[in-house]
Amino acid sequence: MYIIFLGAPGAGKGTQAANMARKLNLVHIASGDLFRQALEQGTELGIKAKSYMERGVLVPSQITIDMVLEHISAPDGEGGAVLDGFPRNLEQAEALEKALAQQGKAIDKVVYIKVSKEELLKRLSGRWICRQCQTPYHAPDSPPRVWGKCDKCGGELYQRPDDTEESVRKRLEVYSAETAPLIDYYGRVGKLVEIDGEGSEAEVDRRITAALGGER
Repeated sequence: MYIIFLGAPGAGKGTQAANMARKLNLVHIASGDLFRQALEQGTELGIKAKSYMERGVLVPSQITIDMVLEHISAPDGEGGAVLDGFPRNLEQAEALEKALAQQGKAIDKVVYIKVSKEELLKRLSGRWICRQCQTPYHAPDSPPRVWGKCDKCGGELYQRPDDTEESVRKRLEVYSAETAPLIDYYGRVGKLVEIDGEGSEAEVDRRITAALGGER
């Protein structure tokens, strides 16, 4: 069984994809994690991807396609996979479909977690992190007792460059231009499952589980 999770930055697709992979005993393939691993290991692919990621734009499709397909073909991916962050555009979707077809496989369902732009801006631009212990905070929802200081270690709080409101807006624009057309693409072939992504993590998980209940 192969399931794709779609959703804008901040929609919670990474968390929900990981939850569903555990429930269905499938490998969780997150393109963002693959890139971070490549960066940490200093591979040629990681170096190529770094400049794109720092600017908040999509890594070229061929780099992403080759990396993800390699993991799908690995032994632990033979029983199926939950794809998180891939495909991001129609070119990647078509390449994935072609590669799976060559192996006699296909995408079963595409879970689209829908969240309003206002909620996405609130979630993403409110994130702050402690420089020392990396404890996360959220300005409106879970602020520190003393603004600017970590409750745990007293360290300085900072906002990652890609979490500023300006960067968040740019990321959402990139998503709309590149990824949103996939919603129509998978909808036309009857594989799209639209999920309300607003509410608690547990609530969204229950909606996804109910929607996929008859698929396994």
